[in-house]
Amino acid sequence: MSTQHFDAIVVGSGISGGWAAKELTEKGLKVLLLERGRNIEHVKDYVNASKDPWDYPHHGRPTQEMKRNHPVLQRDFVLSEETDGMWANEQDSPYIEKKPYNWFRGYHVGGRSLLWGRHSYRLSQRDFEANLREGIAIDWPIRYADMAPWYDYVERYAGISGTREGLDHLPDGQYLPPIELNCVEKDVAARIKKAYSGKRLMINSRVANITQPKPEQGRVNCQYRNKCWLGCPFGAYFSTQSSTLPAAMKTGNLTLRPFSIVSQILYDKDKKRARGVEVIDAETKQTYEFTANVIFLNASSFNSTWILMNSATDIWPGGLGSSSGELGHNVMDHHFRVGAGGTVEGFEDKYYYGRRPAGFYIPRFRNLDNEKRNYLRGFGYQGSASREDWNRNIAEMGIGGSFKDALAEPGAWTIGMTAFGEILPHHDNRIYLDHTTKDKWGLPVLAMDVELRDNEKAMRKDMMQDAVDMLEAAGVKNVRGGDWGYLPGMGIHEMGTARMGRDPKTSVLNGFNQVWDAPNVFVTDGAAMTSASCVNPSLTYMAMTARAADHAVKELKKGNLK
Repeated sequence: MSTQHFDAIVVGSGISGGWAAKELTEKGLKVLLLERGRNIEHVKDYVNASKDPWDYPHHGRPTQEMKRNHPVLQRDFVLSEETDGMWANEQDSPYIEKKPYNWFRGYHVGGRSLLWGRHSYRLSQRDFEANLREGIAIDWPIRYADMAPWYDYVERYAGISGTREGLDHLPDGQYLPPIELNCVEKDVAARIKKAYSGKRLMINSRVANITQPKPEQGRVNCQYRNKCWLGCPFGAYFSTQSSTLPAAMKTGNLTLRPFSIVSQILYDKDKKRARGVEVIDAETKQTYEFTANVIFLNASSFNSTWILMNSATDIWPGGLGSSSGELGHNVMDHHFRVGAGGTVEGFEDKYYYGRRPAGFYIPRFRNLDNEKRNYLRGFGYQGSASREDWNRNIAEMGIGGSFKDALAEPGAWTIGMTAFGEILPHHDNRIYLDHTTKDKWGLPVLAMDVELRDNEKAMRKDMMQDAVDMLEAAGVKNVRGGDWGYLPGMGIHEMGTARMGRDPKTSVLNGFNQVWDAPNVFVTDGAAMTSASCVNPSLTYMAMTARAADHAVKELKKGNLK
């Protein structure tokens, strides 16, 4: 078994892992970046980025082989011919569903930073105080003031487009010009604002698509192709490949090693520090050891937790970081697939230019200003308005020249929105190692035991009815609400399982994302979340990672992590 030493090891190359690699290398550390899957090179390996729908043999629909390899993924829209090869093979990497759970994984360099929805919002002071105020789970060990300068930092670098709205519960950031609302969205937004006296707002989405070029990063502004999930050759949206990885490479301090499955953290019980990681080569199954002074776990929430659970089991049967009894517990996501839509009249002579990669956002308005609903926390909406195209028709509806002429004209304007609601942390929403089932490399798999609770079920009623009420108040016609069913994991925002806290007896990590049981191990992906808020979490992972990396280097220089 060969051993090689680095100043720091980063496990996982997605949104947070890319940031860890960038920050640590730019601060002078020699860093090993480990990714369990294949390499994807920026531009060169975006094989579908310039294809048209007719270029796919099956018109984008998943093949039978794809369905066999992805029995869970096929439940949802994300499995398609366009993204074939971008999702983890579930035959090689299975998991156990004690209760239904949709776990969507991207095992390749860049991870889900190549596939994410790009909505980028800050958690607010209200979010960081909610658990303490309401007596839920435990208190966050940090507040908005701790995160604000790091939000500023990552927003400026990543490039977030949006507008400043002056809302305490949705803090403003450092924004590039927004991706504009179209004419219908602007009209509906004005009507909602008037109908609710400014208490409910429809604003521009805040997204990690740059609207101005970033030549220092080699990134060109958004081209309005709306093919983001295929990889962007222009680097117009933030990803590891377009932004943080090139920056880390530029330092000369980074070693990238794909096909490297971290099986455990190696722990020195005398020093009470991690000394490195054990790696299985995904292609050859050969085992390696790499040592380092600092380890950043950024393998995605559940995989980072899996690594902790499979480490130092001779000392803690539940794994490294399990001494509190909270490792693997408090799973959260955002529940959605509920909302409303309808048609808009009076804009038949209007259209729009290009294919925007964003639409509108309606910030949370429930349980604010002393309002008390029959549930805790709240939700926001994402949506858009557009004109129907030829897909609105089906073959049975007509034939002949006049029918074809009609298809050449745009159809009616429609508008729709879906709510994203907060899920509370529950100790018995959990994941754990199942040693009776092994993956392709002989490693135990995760079992999921997670379900939606009464608080979320009560919230979903408002999530639908409020959407209907707002659209009707805005004059939208034929409004229909719907709850299209949600399973945990569908939000692709899995969080918790190694939460931050103030006390090692009730949390896995401290206020700088250090594992209480091994302070030279940092976890800065979604596993660290103490509560979920209702906003997309990736921006918080970025800021949390940059903050933790800064702290790690300072502590290294003081000699506190060796």
